[in-house]
Amino acid sequence: MTNFLRRQILRTTALAVSTLAFGMGAVATAQERASVKIGYALSLTGPNAGGTGITTLPNYQLWVKEVNDAGGLEMPDGKRLPIEVVEYDDRSSAEELVRALQRLATQDEVDFILPPWSTGYNLAAAPLLDRYGYPHLAATSVTDKAPEFAERWKKSFWMLGGGHDYTSALAKVLTDAAEQGTINKKVAMISIADGFGIDLVNAARPSFQEAGLEVVYDKTYPVGTTDFTPMINEAKASGADTFVAFSYPPETFALTQQAQVADFNPKVLYFGVGTAFPIYAKNNGDAINGIMGIGGIDGTSEKIADYRKRHEAATGKAPDYWASVITYASLEILQEAIKRKGLDREAVAEEIASGTFETVLGETKLEDNQLRDLWWAGQWQDGQFVAIAPSDRPGAAEPMIPRPAWKK
Repeated sequence: MTNFLRRQILRTTALAVSTLAFGMGAVATAQERASVKIGYALSLTGPNAGGTGITTLPNYQLWVKEVNDAGGLEMPDGKRLPIEVVEYDDRSSAEELVRALQRLATQDEVDFILPPWSTGYNLAAAPLLDRYGYPHLAATSVTDKAPEFAERWKKSFWMLGGGHDYTSALAKVLTDAAEQGTINKKVAMISIADGFGIDLVNAARPSFQEAGLEVVYDKTYPVGTTDFTPMINEAKASGADTFVAFSYPPETFALTQQAQVADFNPKVLYFGVGTAFPIYAKNNGDAINGIMGIGGIDGTSEKIADYRKRHEAATGKAPDYWASVITYASLEILQEAIKRKGLDREAVAEEIASGTFETVLGETKLEDNQLRDLWWAGQWQDGQFVAIAPSDRPGAAEPMIPRPAWKK
């Protein structure tokens, strides 16, 4: 594992100067702290590296930079301690993730552990983080079992809602359009056989049925699938005006390209993770106009606009239009909880559960260890992935249905 360990010890010059001024040659006692150790294991390589590198790692880097530029994490006594980062590459392997988390907790003895990227990996991390007593801010996990998990693992916090939230919101968008006579009520649906896809498709089936929508095609595909031509052709023949794919980034990108090649032009085209990535727009240009997906942002929010500018300036890349801002907000919550309670993980977890925090999202408070004030559906409109549901929430854009057909 030491082959892929990368440590970044980030201390400010001011701290070194103040230490010298205080001691002038005196040896610091073991009880004195010079930093706060924060660790994480992320998919820096392998198939999950794309999502990690867009949504999670840049926000960790931005947060650490901004905290250390300000002198470090503020403690209850007003003292600031810079962050020392211990970073592992889990190589897109759940087994490597578990080993890295164990090392962070038992050998590196970090003060706090930040979560991995993706639903499946957060589910793998949750029992381990609970066992070692670490708060777990799962900022990239979609699961309908969040209430059950929050009850089982008292220090776990679930920031992206459940599959039913997203599928119910999508069902309402579709039924509203059907009632207006814009689309029919037939849906063709595919899903990845992974934690995320399973959760979403299991939620979608009852959501669509309750809304009076007819699922005329329902296919699950294994992880690693690259050729979607047969599924696209079958969905095309189904007569559905809506095509939904609960997909991860590699499949989202492949489906977009292969749908164009097949001239597959449903009136509603909805993809899963990856739709909100800036690189999705860069790779597909104007073709993505009208494509829907999970999440979205409030395009009218000045706080979010400022965050996006800072993110790009610090990391050299734009954040995504969904979980990036949630990830950064979770770090702000952790930072403020540490300011109020110090490095006592139990007290910090209790503060996260009960406190109110000012974040990039505005005033933020968790409900039963869950973030509930979220955007459930978004759509590419004029170069930005804007939120369209809940439609009655301030900042929501009007859905564009039908979407423009592919240009030949």
